[in-house]
Amino acid sequence: MAGAYDDRDGKIWMDGQLIDWRSANVHVLTHAMHYASSVFEGERAYGGKIFLSRQHSERLRYSADCLDFEIPYTVDELEAAKAAVLEANGFSDAYVRAVAWRGAGEDMGVASKRNPVRVAIAAWEWGNYYGDAKMKGAKLDIASWKRPSPDTAPSHAKAAGLYMICTMSKHAAEAKGCSDAMMFDYRGYVAEATGANIFFVKDGEVHTPKPDCFLNGLTRQTVIGMLEEKQVKVHERHIMPEELEGFEQCWLTGTAAEVTPVGQIGDYNFEVGALTRDISESYEKKVRA
Repeated sequence: MAGAYDDRDGKIWMDGQLIDWRSANVHVLTHAMHYASSVFEGERAYGGKIFLSRQHSERLRYSADCLDFEIPYTVDELEAAKAAVLEANGFSDAYVRAVAWRGAGEDMGVASKRNPVRVAIAAWEWGNYYGDAKMKGAKLDIASWKRPSPDTAPSHAKAAGLYMICTMSKHAAEAKGCSDAMMFDYRGYVAEATGANIFFVKDGEVHTPKPDCFLNGLTRQTVIGMLEEKQVKVHERHIMPEELEGFEQCWLTGTAAEVTPVGQIGDYNFEVGALTRDISESYEKKVRA
């Protein structure tokens, strides 16, 4: 499948039923379009099975709760809908996007209690998020935007509005020939990339930012568990910018990114070392087990 995302063959699940891909539309006065009242999940299916599918559905409902609306479908109903989308489109390996938002209704100001909550699930075939960086290591810029304080935004929700500065940061990075950007948090600590969590290696031990103001990704949690099973020491802590110079290896984690090595962040270089390769290969095996 290729081409513009609004002009493809296939089926999308929307508000309880499968409809033609090109018919999955919303009104221009949809509340989410104006006020970012939207949450989503990115998931991957391997061999017809979505990795951590139920956890994604649970987090979608949790994120909606954080934004003060309730998704009108249970976790079981969301699970059934995702399975139906994969089957209807004939996908085995695919990216799955579930999204819930406040639609058009009687309210068109900041408040939107009277507007319906809409839900859609789409899937498409999607290769490596960072292209050939999966093998040679991604090149990252350092973003000028910072992840916000948790008392200014629902930082633990997967909310669409939180990605505005990510989009701008990634565009700026791409203009410099980079794949992505690493972001600091509001205190100046290393946080994450625009759509992936980050890990570093030093002296055989792993260091990763403490997720106290950004999303604690499901892939991040999975990789930490894998490292602990391999008896690799993992430090979840605040990381200062000046520490980047002393790290030997680096990788990103996320549903789209999977485990992607990083070769450069700004002026700092990293090797695609043995531990990075091992955890990437082990993750590939785990999601297809």
